[in-house]
Amino acid sequence: MEEERVDLNAEEEEEEEDPSSSSTLLDLTSYQLHDLDSVELPSTLTELDLTTNRLSSLDPRIAHLSLLKKLSLRQNLLTDDSVSPLSSWTPLSSLEELVLRDNQLRKIPDVSIFKKLLVFDVSFNEITSLHGLSNVSNTLKELYVSKNEVPKIEEIDHFVQLTILELGSNKLRVMENLQNLTNLQELWLGRNRIKVVNLCGLKCIKKISLQSNRLTSMTGFEGCVALEELYLSHNGISKMEGLSSLVNLRVLDVSSNKLTSVDDISKLTQLEDLWLNDNQIGSLEGIAEAVAGSKEKLTTIYLENNPCAKLPNYSAVLREIFPNIQQIDSDVFS
Repeated sequence: MEEERVDLNAEEEEEEEDPSSSSTLLDLTSYQLHDLDSVELPSTLTELDLTTNRLSSLDPRIAHLSLLKKLSLRQNLLTDDSVSPLSSWTPLSSLEELVLRDNQLRKIPDVSIFKKLLVFDVSFNEITSLHGLSNVSNTLKELYVSKNEVPKIEEIDHFVQLTILELGSNKLRVMENLQNLTNLQELWLGRNRIKVVNLCGLKCIKKISLQSNRLTSMTGFEGCVALEELYLSHNGISKMEGLSSLVNLRVLDVSSNKLTSVDDISKLTQLEDLWLNDNQIGSLEGIAEAVAGSKEKLTTIYLENNPCAKLPNYSAVLREIFPNIQQIDSDVFS
């Protein structure tokens, strides 16, 4: 008797007005499959999501899905050897999104055949070097290599279309080789060992995270006039500086540092969220002037775990300074 194949799109076919849509997307998330032997893989698939299964090898039938645009193998048991067949699966050369997040990879896999790749995710693995990125298509727009063991930023010069670079939770000590990423919008470098800010001349970035590094100064952002969100919590910064030119800044997080006063943000008229908690700010005196430009705009401020937060009428004083405030620390106002 022929083994029954799983049709996981049956319900979708009943609910969808267009029955053909079920033959283009197959979502097998959290089925805990060890293999795909019981699964039908229609040749019409454009998206195949195999997130959270127990796969330790790739089904060779995937190689023939020539229409596939998105392939997610997130949270499986894949090793370098088990993903190596990808490098020869030429029918998949039009793939645009490849997710290998949360597996057991030790190196960047060879994905050079994917000439139209836009999204590449190898976060939460055991990768020890970015060697191999030079073979990844220059069409790439989003690169995720967080939570690995990478010590150096390299082999990214050709990613001139890149808009998001995620290298958080690695072993990086230096910001380098970013100068060609002229379209970069988001740079995520939290939980590394970086001591000095160096954006290599980039000016169009909108979001930067350097949380949980070893910064002692926040200088280095002066030219980033397009910056909208800046996250610098959990460092060793003792002075707010180099911020006055960031006129588009909406979110500033400098919590858990060594600040004793609020400085250099009086001209920031777009500031909505200001995180200053867990510092050494002793007084609220002068804070109205310090945040003069955004007094009307500011909706959220965190100052808890500073000496000033123990002052009488602390919350009332802040509410008087900021007429449109919606949240002070964990207190939310209607």
